[in-house]
Amino acid sequence: MQRATAFFTLASMFAVGLLVSCASQGSKRPIEINTTPAAAFSPPAARIDPPLMSDDAPRDYDGLHNVVAFHDGIYSGSVPEGDAGFDALVALGVRTVISVDGAEPDVARARQRGLRYIHLPIGYNGFNDERKLELVRATRDAQRIGPVYLHCHHGKHRSAGAAGAVVASLGWRTADEAVSRMRVSGTAPGYRGLYAVAAEARVIPASVIDAVSADFPEVSRLQGFVKGMVEIDGAFEHLRDIEKAGWRTPPDHPDLVPVAEAGRLADLFRLLADGDYSQRKQEEFTQWMRDSARISSNLEVMLAEEPLEIGRLSREFATLTAACKDCHVRYRD
Repeated sequence: MQRATAFFTLASMFAVGLLVSCASQGSKRPIEINTTPAAAFSPPAARIDPPLMSDDAPRDYDGLHNVVAFHDGIYSGSVPEGDAGFDALVALGVRTVISVDGAEPDVARARQRGLRYIHLPIGYNGFNDERKLELVRATRDAQRIGPVYLHCHHGKHRSAGAAGAVVASLGWRTADEAVSRMRVSGTAPGYRGLYAVAAEARVIPASVIDAVSADFPEVSRLQGFVKGMVEIDGAFEHLRDIEKAGWRTPPDHPDLVPVAEAGRLADLFRLLADGDYSQRKQEEFTQWMRDSARISSNLEVMLAEEPLEIGRLSREFATLTAACKDCHVRYRD
């Protein structure tokens, strides 16, 4: 308890006075689109078979994992890993990549292959109607020129929820079918908000979709390091309450989804590790951020499995809290 209290006190001190000015997560701005004709691109010599709607398990490719079809030419999966991942996208015929992850997309590798990137991050507890309309319009318009690949980090939860909501909202699949595809992706039952956006989706009229701006960003960012640290503090507080409840949803806080809070924490650490502020610090600082993201991701995986390993979860959380405290003691301003 004393260690956790010290952590939050130090976190507050650490955040004071630090502000990195950048575009807000939901902001729109003109993006540079590669207008070279499709015929000018040199696809891999051999195409690879795409996932099918009849698949009852995800497919893995070189550099891509957990790839599932939600409609013909609409795929959900993991973040592309290096050149191999982006080459696999080209081999699948993908023309547009939509990231719903918080981390900055690898726009450079996408551009090298004539792929357009759109970055529309969502949370682990679902997303609002505004973001849904943006995802629907982006996917509908992009699908007209070729297959679309939606991804988060692991490709199991957020991208599957986004893909499910999109195909149901466009009338390409029923809500029940969308939810069924989420289960194929391996979306954990604890992600109630993500399941809800697909299960409750209704067909949206074309006139409503057309009214949404099609000016989508290649990269969306948090408003600054302070904002990220504040959100991390909030996620830590929630996980403390969850731990007290035996790593279950606290009775007095029924809106908290344990696996979602751990996933959000991992996402925030990854995002801050790649941010301008972290890059200006010593390598040790960035590595602390990445290690924290890894431990948070371990918590997410463990919370998605039954039966819960209570002791192991608490030990992992204690390791994370201690690492953050040490980082704050060394680097607070």
